[in-house]
Amino acid sequence: SRNGKSFTLYATTRERRKYAKPIDPQFWPEKFPAKDLCSKCGLCETSFVSDVKNACAFIGAGMARIDDMEEKIHGRRRDVKSLSESFSPDTVDEARFGVLHEPIRLAKGNKIEGAQWTGVVTGIAVSMLESGLVDAVVCIANADNGGSETSTNFGSPEPILARTSEDVLRGRGVKPALAPSLRVLDEIENDPSIRRLLFCGVGCSVQAFRAVEAELGLEEVYVLGTNCADNSPTPEAARNFIQKGFQIESDIDDVQGYEFMQDFKVHVKSKYSYDMKPYFTLPGTIAEDSIAKSCRACFDYTNGLADVVVGYMGAPLDGDARMDKSFQTLTIRNKRGAQMVEIAQKASRLIVGEEALGTGSHEKMASATVGSDAIVAAMVDEPVQEKGMPGWLGNIMAFGMTRLGPKGMNFARYSIDYHILRNYLFILKTKGNQEKAMMSMPLNAREVVTYYRENDETFANLESKILAYFV
Repeated sequence: SRNGKSFTLYATTRERRKYAKPIDPQFWPEKFPAKDLCSKCGLCETSFVSDVKNACAFIGAGMARIDDMEEKIHGRRRDVKSLSESFSPDTVDEARFGVLHEPIRLAKGNKIEGAQWTGVVTGIAVSMLESGLVDAVVCIANADNGGSETSTNFGSPEPILARTSEDVLRGRGVKPALAPSLRVLDEIENDPSIRRLLFCGVGCSVQAFRAVEAELGLEEVYVLGTNCADNSPTPEAARNFIQKGFQIESDIDDVQGYEFMQDFKVHVKSKYSYDMKPYFTLPGTIAEDSIAKSCRACFDYTNGLADVVVGYMGAPLDGDARMDKSFQTLTIRNKRGAQMVEIAQKASRLIVGEEALGTGSHEKMASATVGSDAIVAAMVDEPVQEKGMPGWLGNIMAFGMTRLGPKGMNFARYSIDYHILRNYLFILKTKGNQEKAMMSMPLNAREVVTYYRENDETFANLESKILAYFV
C-alpha cells in the first residue's frame, strides 16, 4: 500500500526510474542484459529496466534468489527434506514442488468454453475479476487476433490489462512462445484505478514481477502461475515445430494448442481434429530451434513464487484422454492462493477433486532421458538423430513407458528431475564453471543435481564430459 515505508520505496524508485531507458523489443536478444538467455519477460521494455540486475532470473544469482524470496512471499521457505525422503516415491515433497499450503489436488475448469484444457486458469482469473477482488488481470492474449474460441495461439503473444470477463477470455489457451508479460508494468503504475491486481505468468516472469511488485504501490497483489518448460523462442519457431516435427497437414492457423503429455506423446488440438504423435518419432535436430535458451537455463518449472499454480504433469491421463477432458493439478502455496481457489469454486467455475498422488520410481527414467536428449548430445559432441523412430515403433515405446513408468505425481517428479539435470548441464557448458553454475540455481535444484551426480553413473559421466572442455 502507499503508506509509510512502502510509499517511501514507491516514491524513491519511481523518481529513479525517470531516467531509465526501456529497450526496444526489436533488438531482442542482443541488446538485452541477459543476451541469449533472455526470456523476453517484458521487464526491460519498461522503465523497470533499472531493476534488471536484481529482478532478472537469468542474470547474476538468477534463480538462486528464489530461496530468499519464498520466505518473503509465503512466510517460509520450502521444506527441502533429506534425500532419503525427497526421493521416496510415496512422498509429494516440497523440495521439488515448492511451498505447499495444503496437498496438491486435481482440478477442472467449469463453464469455460473454448479453453485449451478445461479452463482452470481462466476460471480463477474470471472469478477474481467478477468478484471485485481485483481491478484488473494481467494475462497474455494474441496481438494477431481477437481471442475468439476458434482463434490460433500462434500469433504474437501480447500482455493485456483485462478489465472485463471478455478481456480475460482473450487469454485462453497456452501460448507456445516466450511472452512479455511485464510489458504493462508502467501502464499499471500510471493507472490510479488499479489498486488490486491479479498477475498471471510463468516462473521467470513471476520472479521478475515479485522483485518489483512493491514498486507498483498497489494495495493488493495476487499471482496465478502455471507450470512451464521448453517454450519456443518465437511464434515462428513454434509454428515450425508443428509443421516440421508433427508434419501436420491442415492449416497451422487451425491449431489451437499442443502439449508434451504424460503418455509420451505430443497432443495437438486443432479446430477440426485432435492428433497425437509419440515423442520418439520427432527428429532430434528439431529441438535446437524449438526450445528457447532461457528455458534451458530455468530451474523454476513449478513456479515457486506464485500464490497458486496450475499444471498437468502430475495429473492422471488414461488411455486416449484429451487435454480438454483431463484433470490438471492445483498447487496452493499460501492463504491468498486458497482465497483465489475458494472464490472460483463459489462462482462454480472450478471443480476441485481429490489429492494428486503418484506411483512408481522415476530416477532411472529421468537419467535415461537426459542421456538420450538431443540438446545434451549436441553439448557433448555426440551425433543428433536427424530422423525419429518409425510411427509403429514410437507407439510401442510410448505404450510401454506409459504402462511401466512412473504415473501421476511421480511422472511430474520425473519431468522435474529431467529438466533440472538437462538445464544444469546447459548452464555448466554456458558458464564453464561448476561453482558458478550451481550458485545460479535454487537450493532444491542443487540438491537434485548432487543426488544424481553421486548416485547415477550416466549423469556423472555427462557432467565430466562437459567439464573436460574447460580443463
